[in-house]
Amino acid sequence: MADAKLEETKPVEAEKKDSKQAMVTALSVDANQFIEELARELQKVRDVKPPAWADFVKTGTYKERPPHRKDWWHVRTAAVLRTVARLGPIGTAKLRTRFGGKHSRGYKSERFAKGSGSILRKALQQLEKAGLIKQAVKGVHKGRVITQKAASMMDVIALKVNKLQK
Repeated sequence: MADAKLEETKPVEAEKKDSKQAMVTALSVDANQFIEELARELQKVRDVKPPAWADFVKTGTYKERPPHRKDWWHVRTAAVLRTVARLGPIGTAKLRTRFGGKHSRGYKSERFAKGSGSILRKALQQLEKAGLIKQAVKGVHKGRVITQKAASMMDVIALKVNKLQK
């Protein structure tokens, strides 16, 4: 009798687990594919556009050359938006560390160097102007967090990426 009851409850529990797995977020899908799709979506947003100097800058002091992609500004802005969603509230200083890398110093050993603060600051300002992020204070931390508009846009893109992965 007890075994029959256990067998009856197992399919119900499996259905509950499947319904929980149906929830897809921006952080549960592949980051590279998500950022590429988000960058395509940000190209449609009027307030997010590369500044005039974007064709001539490096993304950090540790880089030797500027980016070779034409749409690198939108890709970086999409990565910043995903990072704000993941770590928010976050500011320019932490983002500089997040987007930093190894600085080649010739024959000396490599050291860490921060990313460009100007690029990140302008990207944050553009996202804020577009209404995708806002400034907030959470306890002792202050910085930018995503808005409801950005969360819904990211969920739609995450669902799209999840369907592409399967």
